[in-house]
Amino acid sequence: MIIEASNISHDYACDIALRDINLQINKGEFICLIGESGSGKTTLLSILSTLLKPKKGNLKFEDTNYTDIKNIDEFRQKNIGFIFQFHYLINYLTLFENIKLANEKASKDEINELLELLDIKDLAKKFPNEISGGERQRVAIARALINTPKVLFADEPTGNLDSKNAKIVFDLFRKLSSEGMTIVVATHNKELANTADKIYEIKDGQLA
Repeated sequence: MIIEASNISHDYACDIALRDINLQINKGEFICLIGESGSGKTTLLSILSTLLKPKKGNLKFEDTNYTDIKNIDEFRQKNIGFIFQFHYLINYLTLFENIKLANEKASKDEINELLELLDIKDLAKKFPNEISGGERQRVAIARALINTPKVLFADEPTGNLDSKNAKIVFDLFRKLSSEGMTIVVATHNKELANTADKIYEIKDGQLA
């Protein structure tokens, strides 16, 4: 087991986002969290990825409590990759430079290998505003993968993509999972979610 969430609850002032969530995720699993907007899936994803501290409950990563991790930023850099719905690329940097920024130690060959995997190697010297939305999202995925994370989280990664590019992204998730990487995706797209190993539906802050 790589992640264990026990009795996770969270609220924003008077708005309850999550209530007593219990979830176990094994190494190499491809997990999808589905639910309507406002159901709590993004909050849960943020907590599981250590971007947000829960108000109540316990979270473990490979049997280590998150509260016992001394340097959370270093922990994330070594173990966690995160893909947001919006790519957040830096417009004045080339695609290659955007990825390099996430890991200064990454070699040119390592970055090019990722770009080739995502079928955007020929775009390495272009800038974000010179490529399509689908291509920008694939660059964001490469940026999240450059540190070879143990767990890759993605929040609505296909929300701004057409069906063709959305399928490309989920096919990549499937491939990475088959190679041992743990994938956790929040999505409202049930058709794409069906390609995952497990689907958890969140409704009104609880696992349905």
